Amino acid sequence: MSSTTYPYTPATALAQALGKIDQESQGVVLPIHVATTYIRGKDNSYPTGNVYSRADNPTYKPVEELLCQLEQGHQALLFGSGMAAATAVFQGLRPGDHVLAPKVMYWALRNWLLNFATDWGLVIEFIDMTQLSEVSKALQPGKTKLVWLETPGNPMWTISDIAEISALAKGAGAFVAVDSTCATPLLTQPLTIGADIVMHSATKYLNGHSDVIAGALITKHDNDYWQRIRAVRAQGGAVPSPHDATQLLRGMRTMHLRVRESCTNAMFLAQQLEQHPQIIEVLYPGLPSFSGHDVASKQMHGGYGGMLSIRVQGGEQAAVHLAANTKLWKRATSLGGVESLIEHRASVEGAGTPCPPDLLRLSAGIEDKDELLADILQALPK
Repeated sequence: MSSTTYPYTPATALAQALGKIDQESQGVVLPIHVATTYIRGKDNSYPTGNVYSRADNPTYKPVEELLCQLEQGHQALLFGSGMAAATAVFQGLRPGDHVLAPKVMYWALRNWLLNFATDWGLVIEFIDMTQLSEVSKALQPGKTKLVWLETPGNPMWTISDIAEISALAKGAGAFVAVDSTCATPLLTQPLTIGADIVMHSATKYLNGHSDVIAGALITKHDNDYWQRIRAVRAQGGAVPSPHDATQLLRGMRTMHLRVRESCTNAMFLAQQLEQHPQIIEVLYPGLPSFSGHDVASKQMHGGYGGMLSIRVQGGEQAAVHLAANTKLWKRATSLGGVESLIEHRASVEGAGTPCPPDLLRLSAGIEDKDELLADILQALPK
């Protein structure tokens, strides 16, 4: 769905879902459209633009319009999961294309790139995206077709300079796509600083309630590459159910409140835990001690996100002990929900992970920050 200008702030756009109402009933909540197919006009056209719900459904469109508004993009597509959205970006390429991706990134997508994408014929090169010199050196003009960024990068929260890398990529004729799941559209808008496509695992902060699986892509421009991505979604049917799309829109209406609280809690936890003798290191872009802090401050506005990681004195055994003994923090995969989650990432990622064995990933929810801190402290090995 293409973007339309909405003359209010992101907070108002979210709370009112762009102010849309159901024209037929005048309801302030839009209906769920469960139809799978749509009537042609007498001239054999589709007057509504809807053909078949494998690609078109009126329930997707309010979410796509809202995402376009938030990211200041040209067009958005809703997908059935974050992985479906992310892999569509790579499936839009052709065998033999050279791709740059970060060494620190979402593990499931990294595995997909190492296996399916590589088997299909893409040439994937993993580099340190925090170093502009490495990006410049790895780019192959005429051969590199895509630079994939994830910033902050899960689970070390590495920061890539979107503007600088985009300028380098453009010089080599490559597209730039950014996984901005953890930044959210409220903290960073990659399309406004040089990126071509932004991806969100909408399961996380967009929905925010751990009850919807969805993903989204937003493009800055319409072009042949974007049309190939659209075809991947339509032909593969990589779309959410109408009920999930509606639930996603409902979750988004409070995103500005949830993200603000999560950022506040994460910053508080990072500052407090950084001072604790049993915590070796706190990885959080909001800390001046963090290596990516300056770049994060340049491209993140309104907060540094709700995600942080801690490295625990005593190694893997101590980290696992801490996670096993929390009461408020839930031991579960995923992030961005209203509840706080804790996870020992090296156990999840397995062999080959760049994640230290003493690291715990924390998704700060919206609970009382002092109680969240106290729960971590009481769970530390005595």
